[in-house]
Parts: sequence; structure tokens; C-alpha cells
Amino acid sequence: MSGFPDQFEAVVVGATGGIGAALCERLALDPRVSRVHRFSRHGPAPLDLTDEASIATAALAVDAPRLVIVATGLLQDGQQTPEKRLADLDPARLARSFAINAIGPALVLKHFAPRLPREGKAVLAVLTARVGSISDNRLGGWYGYRAAKAAANQLVRTTAIELAARRKDAICVTLHPGTVDTRLSAPFQKGVLPDRLFTPAFAAERLLTVIEALTPEQTGHFLAWDGQDIPF
Repeated sequence: MSGFPDQFEAVVVGATGGIGAALCERLALDPRVSRVHRFSRHGPAPLDLTDEASIATAALAVDAPRLVIVATGLLQDGQQTPEKRLADLDPARLARSFAINAIGPALVLKHFAPRLPREGKAVLAVLTARVGSISDNRLGGWYGYRAAKAAANQLVRTTAIELAARRKDAICVTLHPGTVDTRLSAPFQKGVLPDRLFTPAFAAERLLTVIEALTPEQTGHFLAWDGQDIPF
């Protein structure tokens, strides 16, 4: 990876998910990566986004990582589905979406940002989604998911501003992986063009390519899998 020194440690939060697992596999093949720390809620290194103590413990187990990727997200499960209209809004479900899609990733930044090296390239990247773009919202619906991802974008942007004053080489960004063939997107793939439905391996390769090319001038940006800026 351009800009990263040899033998650096990487962190993937959400390592058992489709994209997270693919990122871990891709990073493990890079001879410059000395270790990939794999965190997930039910993995051998537990990290629960709704439990700040587990996030703090995980951060203390990592020494000066140069790459931290938060590859988590909640759109639908047995407890909730995306809202199609205002009448579908439920406060408990909205709170859960924010807890996992925005607050949890922000707490990862809170505890892992101080662990970054003070000099040399280091990247904090949070996977969000294009639907989190307020200015790009033309279809409506998916209230909680859209709002939580927009909040995550703002939290990352604000973190980037603070981080720039302390670690001039550090970069903090949000990334959109595209529509990836995972459990999260499976119920919503109808109508997605075949060449726009990515495998986790392809998404991981593209995301790491974008991360490789990042410069400090791009800190705080919201970027797509192809490196293009997405409007907030």
C-alpha cells in the first residue's frame, strides 16, 4: 500500500461480515501487513458496537495500527425492516439503527484514533452507504438507515477535523462499497444491474485501492468504491 511503511498492523471491525471477511483475507495476503486484528461481536476477539467497554478493551489490544476499517452495518434483520413511509417509524428501531450504524462506529473512532502512530500515513475508514448522502436522496424511504448513515458521515467528518490538528498524516474517511452481494443487501438486489452487484472480494479490492491512494488532503471526504467523491 502506497504510503504505508512495511510491517504495519491493520484492524477490521466487523470481520465476520461479508465485506469485513473479504477485507481481512485481502490484507492477510499483503506482505507489508504484519498482523490483521479481526474484531466482531461473536468472534474470538469480541467487539460489540453497543458496548463501549468492549470497544475500549479491543483498542487497548492493538499497538499503533496504521489502518482501521469499520465494516459493519444494520439495514434489516428479524427485528426491523427499512421504513417506506413516515407511518412506519418506530423510536426503538430508529435508536437501534443509530446505535449500530452511527454511534458504534463513532465510539470505535473515539478509542482507536488515539492508538494511531503520531507520524506517517494512518487511515481510519468507516463504511457507510450512498443512501446516507442528503443531497443525493431522490427516492426517499429507508428513513432510519439513511439518517444513521448520514450521521456517521458527519461524525467521521468532524473526527477528521480534530484529528488533523494532532496527526497531520492521519486520514479519516467514509467509504461507500457499492452494492455488494452480502446478507445485508440480499433482500434488495432486485433491479441491480449485474455489473453493479459486486462480490465481497471485488469490493474489498476496490476499497483497499481507494485507501491506498488517499492523501491527507482527502481527510473527511465521503468516497465511493471507484474513488469518486460523494456529496454529503
